[in-house]
Amino acid sequence: MKKSRLLSFLFVILFLFVSCGKEKIEKYEDSQFLFGTYIKIIVYDSNKELAENSIKKAFEEIQRIDLKFNSKSEGSLIYNLNSSNEKSLILDEEGQEIFSKIREAYEISGHKYDITIAPLLELWGFTEEGMEQAQLKLPTKEKIEYIKRYVDFGKVKFENNKMSFESPVKEIDTGSFLKGYAIEKAKNLLKKEGIKSAFVTAISSLDSIGGKTEGKPWKIGLQNPEDPSQIIGIVDLKDKAMGISGDYQTYVEIDGKMYHHILDKETGYPVEDKKMVAVICDNAFDADVYSTTFFLMPIDKVLEYVDNKDGIEVLIVDKDMKIIKSKNFNFQEVKK
Repeated sequence: MKKSRLLSFLFVILFLFVSCGKEKIEKYEDSQFLFGTYIKIIVYDSNKELAENSIKKAFEEIQRIDLKFNSKSEGSLIYNLNSSNEKSLILDEEGQEIFSKIREAYEISGHKYDITIAPLLELWGFTEEGMEQAQLKLPTKEKIEYIKRYVDFGKVKFENNKMSFESPVKEIDTGSFLKGYAIEKAKNLLKKEGIKSAFVTAISSLDSIGGKTEGKPWKIGLQNPEDPSQIIGIVDLKDKAMGISGDYQTYVEIDGKMYHHILDKETGYPVEDKKMVAVICDNAFDADVYSTTFFLMPIDKVLEYVDNKDGIEVLIVDKDMKIIKSKNFNFQEVKK
């Protein structure tokens, strides 16, 4: 009898010890305006100091990349390259990593993904000044044909660690990939700090560490391209990233018609056969690059590539609002 009571007492002590040692998981979040959009970081952890310091360091990493490479950030390496008469740049290890992926996407797309597209974007009014104008004019076919000669990533040359432009190429635009790269690096920093549950989002680019509390996945609503206030479905993410390109994200209005910013460099006009592309893979850099790359490619070529490659999933909404998925893309469709 005494032995039984002693055993019960020990169980009670052990239970109290375990209960006291188990710290409560809390949600910590912050957002900052970088890359022309609001970036939010959410962390679930029991250690407030660790969570808050990790978020702070992650934002510092995003800002570092913004200031170093963003073609829109005055003083960055790419801004200076675009602005200088000397069209060459020595790339460090990080720069080589970034542009290796860009060259790969250029080849995968059949040369349709082209980061020298900036002159065409400027012609259509996709600049800070142009986006603020009340009245924009439709570019003439003659002007488009003239500007197209400045768009050719094939004239961006790489020799060892040197990147240079051949005439008439003048500039490159980092808008289609750098935000995803920054988000990936922020996620990696959070992991290095010991964070086990986190979500980094810039709306069209997002990355995750683990799931939410109790191992539940992060649930992402895919916007309806024809009515972004509604969703077409929900995707579960866990230790995965997503990149989204859509005709509803950035556009100009000319004579009452919307023209989006994903331009076909061969025609000089916005791509017409798709409304949205969502890509899931292991990191936000790849997801960001692939979402634009696939938007520019024929749909059958996209599916052929993805279905024969591990680690990539894609969902496409075509011009008729038909949803087309790779064989491994799972999402919960929202019926109207």
